[in-house]
Amino acid sequence: MIITPGAMTLADWREIYEGASAELSDGAWDAIDASAAAVARIVAKGAPVYGINTGFGKLASVRIADDELSTLQRNIVLSHAAGTGAPSPAPIVRLMMALKLASFGMGASGVRRETVAMIEAMLELGLTPVVPSQGSVGASGDLAPLSHMAAAMIGVGEIEVGGQTLPAADALAQAGLVSLDLGPKEGLALLNGTQFSTANALAGLFRAETIFRSALITGALSTEAAKGSDAPFDARIHALRGHAGQREVGDTLRTLMAGSAIRASHAIDDPRVQDPYCLRCQPQVMGAALDLLRQAGTTLGIEANGVSDNPLIFADTDEALSGGNFHAEPVAFAADMIAMALCEIGSISERRIAMLVDPALSGLPAFLTPRPGLNSGFMIPQVTAAALVSENKQRAYPASVDSIPTSANQEDHVSMAAHGARRLLDMADNASAVIGIELLAACQGIDFHAPLKSSDALEAAHRHLRAAVPTLEDDRHFHPDMEAATALIRTGSLVVAVPARLPGLA
Repeated sequence: MIITPGAMTLADWREIYEGASAELSDGAWDAIDASAAAVARIVAKGAPVYGINTGFGKLASVRIADDELSTLQRNIVLSHAAGTGAPSPAPIVRLMMALKLASFGMGASGVRRETVAMIEAMLELGLTPVVPSQGSVGASGDLAPLSHMAAAMIGVGEIEVGGQTLPAADALAQAGLVSLDLGPKEGLALLNGTQFSTANALAGLFRAETIFRSALITGALSTEAAKGSDAPFDARIHALRGHAGQREVGDTLRTLMAGSAIRASHAIDDPRVQDPYCLRCQPQVMGAALDLLRQAGTTLGIEANGVSDNPLIFADTDEALSGGNFHAEPVAFAADMIAMALCEIGSISERRIAMLVDPALSGLPAFLTPRPGLNSGFMIPQVTAAALVSENKQRAYPASVDSIPTSANQEDHVSMAAHGARRLLDMADNASAVIGIELLAACQGIDFHAPLKSSDALEAAHRHLRAAVPTLEDDRHFHPDMEAATALIRTGSLVVAVPARLPGLA
């Protein structure tokens, strides 16, 4: 993937997250060189400029001598590499590094060509800094996580390469790279910015899109299993309200069920007047989630293409302007939106599972087993889904409404974007498991309607599951079935297996 600063799409970032290599476009280097030259001229003038020849944060008033500027930058990296917790997943660290490349490529950070090239080389050679996942409050940048990345570049800390974790200096040497000596401004530029929070939020967004699409399929399958109506998906209903996501979800559900013999079997003289909300209100709930995910995607797309360190260098006037682009409030809000969407997608899915296992609501055998009593069937998988949904409800509490003063009250309002973004992958795992359980339950329900068939699209989904998990006749070890179904959701293979266009971020 060629990174064109300021012009990357969410699809581009997704490719990098999923393993594509990344390097800066050739056109970025002139701006990088001009920015570094501007820093050199600022240093030569001798006037105190924050981040270049002063201390940091509360110590900004301390002037640093020219012969100590390199030490100043090294010291800020070492002192700020104070993260804790489990190492961040390698795909997130690599995405974070690629985001930093794009930011530097805008030519407003004052870093030298060789410093940017080091990030490129580490990405190309598979050298991934070990970055503890905790320690950022999402303001003044993701200081601790990015400092661990920067420390690896100067030969301190650890690097993961080829499945091994090595001392950073050894990993760099084995790869033929020389540890960096940081120039003026460079340490601060490396550790300042929102790239850790943004990488985590983007990863959560990508997972949420796959889960959303999968849940449209399982929702349609559940509607078929319960012999629900497709009348609530009529386009005229949704046109009167006007929300784009609602209209698209209604159209999709109607398309997924088109041509179903199961639907045709109860289209006339069905004694039921209305379906439960978990079936009938899918366009309203899932459509709102889609709109929310798209808004989060817009915010994160802008953030990923922007510059979020401080101070910013304007080479045309040799100015270093100190501002607050490092404050990750936009990312925090976006992460909270993704969390809420994940929570609600799982919540309405669990309600469909609960409906299917209840014979009074679904008209199917109790707990979806041919011989209830002797067999418990789907009794406890529904309990598991309920547990996961409740866990996600707790995690969905907005992170952005929290703040705590840091740096001796100099940094007195922070975003908590890192907290908000880091939880998303765990929430996505929970939601994937819930949707996987619904896939099992819905297909089990459809099996009771044989020889009637569903639509071509939903029969493809049914076959895809049955290739991995047979129909449940009598109780068996349920966990492997759940793991297999969840893998179809997590990997996106269920979405690929269904011949239908499913709405997403774009």
